Amino acid sequence: MYAVILAGGIGKRFWPRSRRDRPKQILDLLSEQSMLEITYNRLLKITDKKKIYVVTGKKLFNSISGVIREIPKKNFILEPSRKDTAASIGLVAGIIESKDPDAMMGVFPADHLIENEEDFLKDIKLACSVASDHVSLVTFGTTPTRPSTNFGYIQIDTSKPMKNNNVFKVKTFAEKPNLSTAKRFLETKEFLWNSGMFIWKTTNIINAIKYNLPELYDSIGIIVKAFGSVRYNSILKKQWSILRKISIDYGILEKSKNVYVVKSNFKWQDLGSWNTIFNLKTKDKDGNVLEGNVETIDTEGCFVHSKKHLIATVGVKDLIIIQSKGATMIVHKDESERVKELVDLLDYKKRSDYL
Repeated sequence: MYAVILAGGIGKRFWPRSRRDRPKQILDLLSEQSMLEITYNRLLKITDKKKIYVVTGKKLFNSISGVIREIPKKNFILEPSRKDTAASIGLVAGIIESKDPDAMMGVFPADHLIENEEDFLKDIKLACSVASDHVSLVTFGTTPTRPSTNFGYIQIDTSKPMKNNNVFKVKTFAEKPNLSTAKRFLETKEFLWNSGMFIWKTTNIINAIKYNLPELYDSIGIIVKAFGSVRYNSILKKQWSILRKISIDYGILEKSKNVYVVKSNFKWQDLGSWNTIFNLKTKDKDGNVLEGNVETIDTEGCFVHSKKHLIATVGVKDLIIIQSKGATMIVHKDESERVKELVDLLDYKKRSDYL
């Protein structure tokens, strides 16, 4: 099996620690290892390093490749610009298929936390068996534990479970819902959280792209034909510039009739905000997470991080305060998703020295 790590994001929600040249996937957010290293080491349990590909931005190559040096440089697929997942997944699928027409391919974001790795490996094998036995596209879904508005959802056909009631035909995909819709999803017991991880034969995803996004299929064919030649970069740049920005979910999966979902047994978490990180960390007696040069008085339920400058708090509650590289960000825990808006504002005001 070939494994593809998606590592092209810049992690705006993790500013100010996450910057354009040092995105969240290479930060030590939960342990001494970065999320990218953790993902890479997990995938080494299911395939060889020579069959692991990394899709990332051209500007991120040095920082990303410096974290996982064992992967051959030719296995880094560099996007000239961000075009969302349909283009990046399609391109790497085409490159793998050109080398190995019978290849099985797994797609894994670099910033997901997965616990119970033994269950993860079992579910990968299960997904591979479904993808082998059927002309199908397979994704992974997690049973919701709360009515979250931060995740996409997958509606399953509960009338025809397969493989020991762990595999279901997909009815529909739903984008991030509002709270009342998320509550309704939970009540039906037909919805799973969409993990954004996939398993399929390269031929099957390429055929799905050909049917649903023919213009992407044509461009991929031109790029793959030039892969490894001196003309590759110029052809990639030209073809990439004309591609639509569209996700694999919206462009392919929502339109396909042969999509199955493995109801995962492993614990999964998309690390999408500072509050997510706070919830995963060990708290002190006041419910705080205090890292680095920090002093507090009458402070409760806060996440405070500063490796250099002193941050001192008095009489505050439920705040996230992160200091890094000359910038300090303060946000209420319930608003931590909006840090992205702050980064966009800095970009709009051309304060690139803080980005």
